[in-house]
Amino acid sequence: MKTTIFLFHPAFAHSRANAALVHNSPVEVRDLYQLYPTELIDVAAEQAALSAADRIVWQFPLYWYSGPGLMKKWLDQVLTAGWAYEGGTALQGKELLIATTMGGKLTDYQATGPQGHTVTEFLLPLTVTGEYVGMQVLPPFIVADTVNITADQLAAAAQRYHQRLLVP
Repeated sequence: MKTTIFLFHPAFAHSRANAALVHNSPVEVRDLYQLYPTELIDVAAEQAALSAADRIVWQFPLYWYSGPGLMKKWLDQVLTAGWAYEGGTALQGKELLIATTMGGKLTDYQATGPQGHTVTEFLLPLTVTGEYVGMQVLPPFIVADTVNITADQLAAAAQRYHQRLLVP
């Protein structure tokens, strides 16, 4: 099974958590902000990368309860009618793993917590997008409290992530 991470991080050089997750990754990592610093997306190249993968990972830091701006632009431009939906079946049956990092504590992301919603609820637009184009959406991989996470905790999270990426 070929797995590809589509990494969306506008400040990856300053990232601690996302960098740890992809460091020594056992799978291909496509750093979209590095590939498209001017945000001019090569749609054919991205569709080819998606087509070549059996498991697709959308990895990003949670920004204002969503993904970074390039991620939305990428989704709008790459998942086109006739290719991904409306007669297009390019992503049908592929697995989708949403992997996100966030500075807040997971306990804050509860109906009764300060955020008023769960992380899964904030990820719903991406989950539904995957379902709409026929992908099998896997439970998300979440690393929370990245502001306070220790180096050992982050290394353990990266190890769990790498194991999850390799699950057939």
